[in-house]
Amino acid sequence: MIIGLTGGIASGKSTVSALFVNKGARLVDADVIAREVMLPGHQVLAATVRHFGQGILTPDGTLDRAKLGELVFRDPEARQTLNDLTHPAIRQEIRSRMQAMDQLEPERLIVVDIPLLYESNLQGMFEEIVVVYVPREVQLTRLMLRNNWSREQAEDRLNSQMDIELKRSKANYVIDNSRDLAHTEMQVEELWDRLGLI
Repeated sequence: MIIGLTGGIASGKSTVSALFVNKGARLVDADVIAREVMLPGHQVLAATVRHFGQGILTPDGTLDRAKLGELVFRDPEARQTLNDLTHPAIRQEIRSRMQAMDQLEPERLIVVDIPLLYESNLQGMFEEIVVVYVPREVQLTRLMLRNNWSREQAEDRLNSQMDIELKRSKANYVIDNSRDLAHTEMQVEELWDRLGLI
């Protein structure tokens, strides 16, 4: 079985992914793939630099994520351009990895962690979709603490994604990660059983 895992920024998707992996699932992490396509020498980074300029690179030629973030997160047009440059390669690699895992171990659960699953309209790739949920105020607080951001910066980032309540309403399953780890673990256990996994 292949399931899509999504949620909002700072909702705890990585925590939930790790809990599934601890139970024996395989993981395809879209964020890891997104970082890989932005490594020096990759054609996606080259195309991004051609569009946004050398200013998005550090002196050693690696991507300066903060500078690129400043350019795109308040500018929907620039953000869409970045998505157009990066998403096709990321999607292709996600499909390739999940298909390879499924062919190798068809009986094993494969969890595909995609933060922008709904925004990218990728629902059709999965048998079930799990949303990791926390209320917006919790997202804001976690983002400000984790990234040392102002409320305005955190709001900008949240506003660049689909509202968490809408994601929650679209999900096949919801894992509420607004309480402690034990509460989240319990929900993962319950979902594991409901999906009939061994």
